[in-house]
Amino acid sequence: MKLNTSLSTMPAGYLFAEVAKRIKEYSASNPDAAILRLGIGDVTLPLVSAITDAFTIAVQEMGTPAGFRGYGPDFGYDFLIDAIIAGDYTARGVEINRDEVFISDGAKSDVGNLQELFAWDAKIAVTDPVYPVYVDSNAMAGRLGQYVDGKWTNLCYLPCNAENGFVPALPKEKVDVIYLCYPNNPTGTVLTRDQLKPFVDYALENDALIIYDAAYKAFITEKDVPLSIYELPGAKKCAIECCSFSKTAGFTGTRCAYTVVPKELEYDGVSLNRIWGRRQATKFNGVSYPVQRAAAAVYTEEGQKQIQESIAYYLENARIIREGLVKAGVQVFGGVNAPYIWMKTPDDMKSWDFFDLLLKKAHVVGTPGEGFGPSGEGYFRLTAFNTKENTQAAVERIVQIL
Repeated sequence: MKLNTSLSTMPAGYLFAEVAKRIKEYSASNPDAAILRLGIGDVTLPLVSAITDAFTIAVQEMGTPAGFRGYGPDFGYDFLIDAIIAGDYTARGVEINRDEVFISDGAKSDVGNLQELFAWDAKIAVTDPVYPVYVDSNAMAGRLGQYVDGKWTNLCYLPCNAENGFVPALPKEKVDVIYLCYPNNPTGTVLTRDQLKPFVDYALENDALIIYDAAYKAFITEKDVPLSIYELPGAKKCAIECCSFSKTAGFTGTRCAYTVVPKELEYDGVSLNRIWGRRQATKFNGVSYPVQRAAAAVYTEEGQKQIQESIAYYLENARIIREGLVKAGVQVFGGVNAPYIWMKTPDDMKSWDFFDLLLKKAHVVGTPGEGFGPSGEGYFRLTAFNTKENTQAAVERIVQIL
């Protein structure tokens, strides 16, 4: 049997698996250490009552002959799709059709699977630093060449750093696919409409596709930041948008998301909407009825009120982290329109060295910037998803060792 060498020869482990490994090893030898976790982007607040009530009712329905449901529609129930369209698009003046929305179990799954639509030799561009799934999924497919000195030889990197204000330049070469995530993971920064428009223009002019990850759009607080790429003229002809309920409504353990593939998207006369639907119908069995009912509750009046309270809670944590580090003289970014704070490591310390320092001296966990790509070296990510009390304590510990 021949192996997929693109997968079997990939470097190291998945970033967050390596973080978990180091925590486990340290905890085993230091069982009394009270570790505060500001690393992985997992939420801590429970599901709000509007969601759990809808979830409970749907589960009870499934226990009756009249309410039981087996396999659901391939691409999601209309009640959820209609709620998404009304709440996330029509309300912003964007027209989306039912058959352009595909319900899934997570944005991570979708952004990893969308690469199956591309030719094996498609040229990929990513902002750098970047969410690892965009890179790893294309590397597994054999598109990125060789991994040499921390970089893939056939990947177009678009650096984002303090020097360029975290606004990536357009690709200098012709690329087929550009991955964009805004609000950004890991940097917590955003692009305004004027900053995003050149990417839409580039894609239209070069017959390229944008994969736009909008998983953190609910955290946007500033007016000139688009919540959807489709707010920009022409974007429906060049962009797929992935969205998630994980951070918006606490669905990290409940699992529900959606991807929009406009019917206007055509390349070489082939509809991406059609072939994505074909792929999903073959490889994905859908999200359960109770979970979709729970997700639909997000868009009710009470659901919106309650999840906004949760989002405000995390944004307050982000403010605590940001302001605490600034007072300590640390250069920080993000944390205004996103639940992530991106900080410069002190004295140009390597990011994994800073990870070990925080873990061992402060018993605080973050995520080393190097794990997000070459331009992440010298930076460190902290998340706002812990409790307020733990967030305050973690900042005090970090400031103390700095």
